Amino acid sequence: MAGRSGGRMAGREHDNRPPGPRGHWLTGNTTAYEADRIGFIRRNHDEYGDVFAFDERTVFVIDTQLAHDVLTRPDGGFLPELAPFDVRPDLDRAAERSQSWMPVRRAAWAGLNRQASAGSDARTVEILDAALDAAAGRDVDVLTLMRGYTARTIADYCFGADAGNIPQLLAEGIAATAPFETATYALPAWLPLRRNRRFRHAHRRFGDAMRSIVARRRTGDAGASAVDLLDVLLAAGPAGAAMPDRAVVAVLQAVLLGGHGVPAAALTSLVRELAGRPRLVADLRDEAGGPAGTGDPPPVARLPLAEAVVNEVLRLYPPAWLMTRTARTATGLGPWSLAAGDEVLICAYLVHRDPRWWSRPDEFEPDRWLAGRPAPGTAYLPFGAGPRVCLGTTLTMRQLTLAASRLAQRGAVESPDAASVPMRFVGRLAPAGLRARFIQFGSRAVA
Repeated sequence: MAGRSGGRMAGREHDNRPPGPRGHWLTGNTTAYEADRIGFIRRNHDEYGDVFAFDERTVFVIDTQLAHDVLTRPDGGFLPELAPFDVRPDLDRAAERSQSWMPVRRAAWAGLNRQASAGSDARTVEILDAALDAAAGRDVDVLTLMRGYTARTIADYCFGADAGNIPQLLAEGIAATAPFETATYALPAWLPLRRNRRFRHAHRRFGDAMRSIVARRRTGDAGASAVDLLDVLLAAGPAGAAMPDRAVVAVLQAVLLGGHGVPAAALTSLVRELAGRPRLVADLRDEAGGPAGTGDPPPVARLPLAEAVVNEVLRLYPPAWLMTRTARTATGLGPWSLAAGDEVLICAYLVHRDPRWWSRPDEFEPDRWLAGRPAPGTAYLPFGAGPRVCLGTTLTMRQLTLAASRLAQRGAVESPDAASVPMRFVGRLAPAGLRARFIQFGSRAVA
């Protein structure tokens, strides 16, 4: 919603706009929204229905079919989330960038599909073991722990032994982006604000580091002995042509950012659930063949319960709980009218908890995923949908499933505040502030 006015819906009465709260005469709905984002959307969904207007340029959508339409509309009808500084974006230019990205995505798929992702299973578990060994027996902030783990995991997947300081630069870039993700207003890039300078500096360092690794790998001066995503990207490009460095860096940046924040938030929510469910932990451990050993992790295909637990965590607590799309031109949204530049915010959190699509929607029930298809596909959107579905969906699901299984194999999870820590928006939706202790087998009796 950054960059949009929080004022009252004025000057658009002639359009067929959806209804919505009028809010304060000066600040509109901004104050109420920022005080309780999910509560604000839920209240207005109850009052106005599946589509309601936040202001004269922003519309919330909870309707599954309309959400699917927005996410899958062809020919660039809706543009993906724009850059933080795009206060008045050039929509035609944004559409050109979006279309040029599609063949790059297709070329990158060879390094992110099921077969390629499977090659990282052992490293995924090895890195998790190292993170949990370092935290063993201590009371730790779970989100911080998981952010460190996912940063190392995705950097390793992208660059192998060349990852170097990429995890640290990734963390700095995420921290510099956070103020823009939580702000209702976007301010111009030319303003000499500290957050603007920090954003540019962090992303310049991040980009320079990736370009340097790509340049070294192009010349064959690489430290990685195993094939990683960068190797795949350098080996193939759209229509058989070599992928230019800028496209390679763009793919790597997208995968690094997506493979860090979403998995970290999901794993934090997973720990919250496991802490209060020792029976589930025991069942996951049994599925994996007992306590953790020294061999390779079980194949993901033999972990249906772990995958079901992950799916249920992503349903109840979708990290990407609110997805933004921008209308490229004047268009329709069901019976409603949108102008060029209007933003559509799809609330996956409420779609995933809608009793029209889900039985006992607020209950944590992994078994629903083991019994068959639990709801229409349009009602499950943890990674988006359509041609711009998250590029790393397969990799992320695989890593989360392995992590859920390994956490149970290693021992018990204790958290005195698991039931009371609220879900908060911290770049992604997560139980921020959750603290837990990971008790390993052999340290003391574990149920």
